[in-house]
Amino acid sequence: MTRSKQALTYALLAASLACPLLAQQKAPYEDASLPARERAQDLVKRMTLEEKAAQMMNEAPALPRLSIAEYNWWNEGLHGMARSGYATMFPQAIGMAATWDTRLVGEIGTTISTEARAKYNQAMAEGNHAQYYGLTIWSPNINIFRDPRWGRGQETYGEDPYLTSRLGVAFVEGLQGSDTLHPKTIATPKHFAVHSGPESERHRFNVTPSPHDLEETYLPAFRATITEAHAGSLMCAYNAVNGLPACANQALLADTLRKHWGFEGFITSDCGAVEDFFTGHKTSPDAEHAAAAAVLAGTDTNCGDTYKALPQAVRDKLLPESALDTALVRLFTARFALGMFDGTPKGVGTSGYARLPFSEDDSAAHRLLATRAAEEAMVLLKNDGTLPLKPGIRTLAVIGPNAALIAAIEGNYNAIPSSPVFPVDGVQAAFASSRVVYAQGSPHAEGVALPAPRTLFAPDQAGSGQPGLKAEYYSNPSFSGAPAVTRIDPQIDFDWTNASPVPGLSADSYSVRWSGMLTPPAPGDSTFGLRASRCGRCPDVEKLRVQLDGKEVDLGQHLPGTEAWDSVTPALLFHFADTQPHRLQIEYTHQSRRLAGGLSLRWLPPVAALRAEAVAAARQADVVLAFVGLSPELEGEEMPVHVQGFSGGDRTSIDLPAVQQQLLEAVSATGKPLVVVLLNGSALAVNWAQAHAAAVLEAWYPGEAGGTAIANTLLGKNNPGGKLPLTFYHSLDDLPPFDNYAMRGRTYRYFSGKPLYGFGYGLSYTTFAYSALHVATPKVKAGDSLVVEAEVRNTGARAGDEVAELYLTPPATDVSPRLVLAAFDRVHLQAGESRRLRFTLSPRQLSQVDAAGARSVTAGSYRLSVGGSQPGEGAVESAGFTIEGSQELPR
Repeated sequence: MTRSKQALTYALLAASLACPLLAQQKAPYEDASLPARERAQDLVKRMTLEEKAAQMMNEAPALPRLSIAEYNWWNEGLHGMARSGYATMFPQAIGMAATWDTRLVGEIGTTISTEARAKYNQAMAEGNHAQYYGLTIWSPNINIFRDPRWGRGQETYGEDPYLTSRLGVAFVEGLQGSDTLHPKTIATPKHFAVHSGPESERHRFNVTPSPHDLEETYLPAFRATITEAHAGSLMCAYNAVNGLPACANQALLADTLRKHWGFEGFITSDCGAVEDFFTGHKTSPDAEHAAAAAVLAGTDTNCGDTYKALPQAVRDKLLPESALDTALVRLFTARFALGMFDGTPKGVGTSGYARLPFSEDDSAAHRLLATRAAEEAMVLLKNDGTLPLKPGIRTLAVIGPNAALIAAIEGNYNAIPSSPVFPVDGVQAAFASSRVVYAQGSPHAEGVALPAPRTLFAPDQAGSGQPGLKAEYYSNPSFSGAPAVTRIDPQIDFDWTNASPVPGLSADSYSVRWSGMLTPPAPGDSTFGLRASRCGRCPDVEKLRVQLDGKEVDLGQHLPGTEAWDSVTPALLFHFADTQPHRLQIEYTHQSRRLAGGLSLRWLPPVAALRAEAVAAARQADVVLAFVGLSPELEGEEMPVHVQGFSGGDRTSIDLPAVQQQLLEAVSATGKPLVVVLLNGSALAVNWAQAHAAAVLEAWYPGEAGGTAIANTLLGKNNPGGKLPLTFYHSLDDLPPFDNYAMRGRTYRYFSGKPLYGFGYGLSYTTFAYSALHVATPKVKAGDSLVVEAEVRNTGARAGDEVAELYLTPPATDVSPRLVLAAFDRVHLQAGESRRLRFTLSPRQLSQVDAAGARSVTAGSYRLSVGGSQPGEGAVESAGFTIEGSQELPR
C-alpha cells in the first residue's frame, strides 16, 4: 500500500469512529425504502460470477458476506400448500374447474397464499429455509387438457381455453394479492407451452402446432394470467416447440411472452428441463451450451444443476455475463418485493403479511371452504330419481376401491390433510340412522396393490365390533415410556409429510405400534407390502418391524417385475391355511427433520374373494353405493406404471378398468339400486354405468372434505351444480392419436361426434329455464363490445346452483371451432327465483383466429346460445347478430 492510500484509509477509519452513522451506513440493496428493482440491481453488481450462477438455481445457497440467506424457489400450491406439513386440501384442480365458479377459485387462491405466508413466517422464525416453505408457488397448471389419456390432466382446469383463462386469472390474483408492489406470494403459471403428454416422451418430444391451434387453444390462458392477473413468474415446459426446447425458445419466451405480452417477471425451468437440451432433445452438445441457450432465451432459474456450467460458459464466450445480470435482477426484484430481506425476524417483510400467524394454517374457516369447494365440484351425470336418497334407508352397502383411500381424495401435488374424510366415513356420518356395510370390492386394476382395507382388522381377539388396529403413538423413536396417544386406526394408510402423526408429537421423531387381529378373506397365499414415506425405505430415517402370530416377518423380500409397488417396498408373503384371525403387530419409527413420514400397509387382494364380499354386502342393502374410478397412483406425472390400461402415468384406455367394471356388474345383478360415484382426475367412458346404474355422480379427487361433500350430495343436503370442464367420450375410437397435438377432432370445440357426456354438462335435483335472451344491438361494429342479457329461473322445488353458459357459434371456416364458450356465471337460486344475467363480450371474446394465427374480429353472421349446457344438449335460448367490418387484435 502506498503512503497516500494508507493515509486515506486511516482518515476514513477515523471518520467512521467519529461518526458511527457512517460506519453503519447501509448499502442500497439493504435500504427497504428503495424500489425492489433498484435494490436488486445494486445487489447483483456485488456478486462474483460463481455466486451469480449459484443464485440462478432453484436451491440458491446463502451468501453470508452479503447477508443473503439461502432460498429454495420450489414450492407447490396447486390445491393446497403441499409437502410442508398439514394444510387445507381443496379439490384437485380439475374438480375446482368443475365448479365453474371464479369467485370460489379466487377465494381458494387467497386461502392458499394465506397459508403459504403463515408457514413461511413460522419457518423464518425457526431459521428454516428448506424446500416447500418459500413464497414462489409453482401453480397453477393451465395447460389445455386436450386428451383424456394425459395423466397430468387432473392438475388443469380442463379442455377449454376461456374457462381455463378465467379460473387461472382468479387463482393467480388470489395467490398474489392486490398489492402489486408487495405481492403476498408469486404465482407461476405452467407449463409454457403446448404441453400435455405423453409423459413418457416429454423429455424429447417436439410439438409442431399449427399457427391457428397455437394462438386459438394453447396460448390464451397463459396470455390472460400474464396480461390480466400479472403473474410474477412462469414455468417453461419440458417439450420442444417447433424444433426448440420450450426453455430455450426465443419465439415463445422473448417474442410472445416478453415483447407481445409485456411480461416483466422471471421464468423458471421445469425440473431437469435444461438438462434435456443435451440428454433428450439433443439441441445442445453439453451442459455449457444448454445453460447458455436457456439464459439467452430468458430462462432465469434452473430447476436442477445445469446452471453450474454457466461460469465456464461465460469464460468460453457462449454468453456475456450481463445476461446473468439481467436474469438475477428479475429474480432478486421478486425476492425484495416479497420482503425476504426485511422485517423481524429478518425475511418476513414489513407488510401486513408478516403478521399472519401460524394459526391461519389449516384453520377451521379454511376447512369449511374446502367443504364448500368439494360440494360445488360435484357433477351429477345421471339420475333416475334415486338421488337424493330417501329417508328411512335401513342398510347402505358402500363398496369399491375408492371408498376408503386417502389417495382418492388427495389427487397429486396435494396438501397434507389433518382430518381427511373418506367416502365411507362421510356416508356413515350423514346416514347415522342407517346401517352401513363396507367392502373394498376390487383393486383399481388387476395386479395393482392398494391399501389393505379396514375389514381385515380387529383390535382384539374377541372383536369389538369396530374394525381397525390398536395404535400406540410415542414421542420418541424407541417406543420408550407410555404412549402419548392410544387409539383405534381403521387402516394403516397415512401421509405425514413433514407433519406430526398426532397432536403433541414432533414431526421429526416418533414411533408407532399397531397391533390386533388380521382375518384373511380366503385361505392361501396373501401378499402384503409396507410402503413408507417419500423417502422409500431409509434405514437411518425409518425402521420397520412386523410380527405375525408372534413370529418375526422377513422384510428383505421383494417382488421384482411387479407393478404392485415400487422396488423399495418390502413384500410380506403370508400363507393362511384358513380364514381365522391371526395376530399382527407392525412397528414404525421415523427420525428426520427434512424427510417425509408416513406408512401404508398395502396388499395384492384376491379379486374373487373381494368381489364376493361386495356382492354379499349388496344383498344385505337397500341401496348400493359404488366408489370406483382411478387413482393418482395410476394417472399422474411420469410414473413407473405399466399395467393394462395405464402406461407411465398416462392411460392407454379410457374405460373403467375391467376389474372394477366386473364389480359393478356383479353387484348390479343383485337387483339393488346402484349409485356409481366416480373419483378420478380425467374422463372415463362409463357407458355401462350410464345404461344400467340408477345414478352416476362425478366427485373427482375432492380434497380433505370429499367424503362429507359426497355424502351431503347423496343425502340432498347439497344440490349438485357442477358442470364438466371436459368432454367424456364413448371410446378412444372417437379420438385422434394421443401424440397428435392438432385440435381437429378434439374437445367440444372441434369434436363432431356425440359424446357420452358433453363439456358443460351436469344435472341438478331441481330444474332451470332460460328466457328473454336479448342482444343489445343486432349489428356490432368490429372492435366494439357486445352486451347480452337473459333471464334464468329455478322452476323446481329445491334451491340450487345453476351455471349459465353462453356459447358463440362463429361463421364456419376451414379452421374455426364449431362452438366457443364466450361467457359463464354460476348463480344460486331459491325455488321459483329468477335472475337477470348480463354478459359483456369484449372484442377478444368475439374474435376468431385464422389459419396463419392472426386474431381478428371479422365480419359475418354469429349466433349466441345461453343455457345450462351446450346448445343441442338441453333447453337453451338463442339469438343472432352480425359483425360489420374487421379489426385485427394484438397477439
